Amino acid sequence: MSTQPDLLYTEEEEALRAAVRDLLADHCDAAGVLARAESDEPHDRETWKALTDGMGLAGLLVPEALGGQGATHREAAVVLEELGRAVAPVPYLTSAVTATEALLACGADDLLTELAAGRRIGALAVALHLAPGGAWKTVRAENGTLRGELTGIADAAVADVLLVPADDGGLYAVDADAVTVTPQVSLDLTRPLATVTLEGASGRRLGDAEPAVRRALRSAAGLLASEQFGVAEWALTETVRYLKERKQFNRPVGGFQALKHRLAQLWLEVVNLRAAARNAADALATGAEADLAVAVAQAYAAPVAVRAAEEALQLHGGIGMTWEHPAHLYLKRAKADSIAYGTAGAHRQAVGELVALPTP
Repeated sequence: MSTQPDLLYTEEEEALRAAVRDLLADHCDAAGVLARAESDEPHDRETWKALTDGMGLAGLLVPEALGGQGATHREAAVVLEELGRAVAPVPYLTSAVTATEALLACGADDLLTELAAGRRIGALAVALHLAPGGAWKTVRAENGTLRGELTGIADAAVADVLLVPADDGGLYAVDADAVTVTPQVSLDLTRPLATVTLEGASGRRLGDAEPAVRRALRSAAGLLASEQFGVAEWALTETVRYLKERKQFNRPVGGFQALKHRLAQLWLEVVNLRAAARNAADALATGAEADLAVAVAQAYAAPVAVRAAEEALQLHGGIGMTWEHPAHLYLKRAKADSIAYGTAGAHRQAVGELVALPTP
């Protein structure tokens, strides 16, 4: 007998949300995010330090015995909702979720402790676009060293340790100082991609890459839906607020019936996205049909987040088209997220396979 998923937020989760939102309001305003996006240092290390040292959020998924919080994916999802609302340029998804999940599968206790404390930042050296069921690129393992090139690695520029899959089936921990990280042109300026080149880099084998990468990508895809919900919720909230204030023909723009219909439809989609994202987080926390919950959430999340950001851009009118307004940051994050950890189409196909439905 299957248990019903819990889609509601607990009091503790709401308190966590309030604390993270307050912190981001103080450290990560839209003007600051935009300024960083235009600089050579897009990552906000100060905000990351506040999230890790001040609140211990990097260790939410790490057991207390290893210096973490011993929480679940539900709490991590709440954090990602708020980070999505702020398009915060911090490596939370890549380090505190993806890399951490890979290390949990390998039992790499020492690295887990360092990541949980925020002393080091980790990055799984697998292309950001890869779906949980996809085949990833590996590097060559030769006489204890690693050689090869990996592209599309998110947040590699800020990582202290890279988790690199090799052709011998192992997952290796490689210090960032031992590799060459070359920035790539990224649509999302707040989550930059890079090429990682290994030329005889030494690495420590942590365990088998197959189960570690699969676990990491599944959790990342499931919790990415919460970030996408945060992006969509910001877009909807800010658009409604603007249309109440903006006047045309001596009346609020939001009073026009056509715009009311567009916003009502968008509200329904955003609410459904929240349910899908919460279902994925709850399934990852409990282990109940997590593969299906993650695939459903990602199949639905990407188009909704993109449409919400597009509506925000358009309904803000002329000001929404300017570089100074943050709407473009949210649209770029939504578009980049729509192909991160698998496209909506790939996840729809996964849903079909999981429930034995034929796909076109």
